[in-house]
Amino acid sequence: MNLKYNIERCLLLVTAFILSFTFSFMMSHSHHDTYADNESGVYLETDDHFVTFYVSGNKLTVKTTAATVKEALDRAGIIINDSDIIEPSLDTAINMDNFFINIYRSHPAIVRDGIKEYYIMTASYDYKNIAASAGITLYDGDEMRQVPNTNFLEAGAATTYEIIRNGGHIVTIDEEIPFAERTIKDYNLAPGTREVRELGEKGTRRLTYEIFYENNEEKKRDLLSDEVVRNPVDRVIAVGVSEIERTPLTASRGVNIYTVHRNGQIIERKETYYDLNMTIVMRNAATMCGVAPTYTVREDGVKIDADGYVLVAADLSRYPRCSVVETSLGPGKVYDTGSFALTNPEQFDLATDWTRKDGI
Repeated sequence: MNLKYNIERCLLLVTAFILSFTFSFMMSHSHHDTYADNESGVYLETDDHFVTFYVSGNKLTVKTTAATVKEALDRAGIIINDSDIIEPSLDTAINMDNFFINIYRSHPAIVRDGIKEYYIMTASYDYKNIAASAGITLYDGDEMRQVPNTNFLEAGAATTYEIIRNGGHIVTIDEEIPFAERTIKDYNLAPGTREVRELGEKGTRRLTYEIFYENNEEKKRDLLSDEVVRNPVDRVIAVGVSEIERTPLTASRGVNIYTVHRNGQIIERKETYYDLNMTIVMRNAATMCGVAPTYTVREDGVKIDADGYVLVAADLSRYPRCSVVETSLGPGKVYDTGSFALTNPEQFDLATDWTRKDGI
């Protein structure tokens, strides 16, 4: 068995032993209040109220001025654990003679729910309370049975409580929603540099099911609700743009001119834009380039293919159809040509929606 679990179980046993020993020691050595001689029945002094403690088969009677159960325990030097059961409750007033306080010491136990096991300290013998101590809910139709552990030291607890699931249960499960990664261009970063601006946060989705069990076996699961509790936050990465992209083509500028290196030479390139329906162009591209025959309009009004490439018209003798090229509006792919290529073979005409603005 897992070494960590064995250590945890042994610690629980040691804790229970120390608490029991401490109580016995305190009963024989405490001097906060006046104690009765339980064998002779003769009390040594007189005070306000007689209080009798019952714990682990031991009995202790004192005469005390304590106002509440908690104060009486403190004066008697009786240490209690959070999982012990005290009857009556700690804030109960002591306002009568022959007042009785019962202390039920907690003990280590195992709660088994399917393949999961929970190690707890409990003083209760009520099954619903025991399950609650392990953070488990018992539903109508469920059963719990007590299974003694023959090897106490190996199990780390004297008793195992086993849950048998039956009937229908409403179960809520929280699942993570992964965050997306979004890239933004930063003209102040060196080309090719990447910088994380937002780390990103996972979201949470809450799923509620009704699960039907029979003898611990799940028979059916129905989804009752699917609620997004927290939306994910995108991871944002800033990317330094190339020299070409530092002065991008715009609708107001109309023409963009810059220098590039091509085949070992520095050439001057001219960029313009046009706004036409590109449906036929992309249908042809699907056959010739093996791409999807669709395109969309980017947020900035630039037309892109299914892979995100800007639709470019160029001189096909220099830039063959389907070739990838660099533009001031991002990576592009050549799908079209035009009469401009006759006068300027280094000109690119970029497809946009800047004129018609009809989303086509």
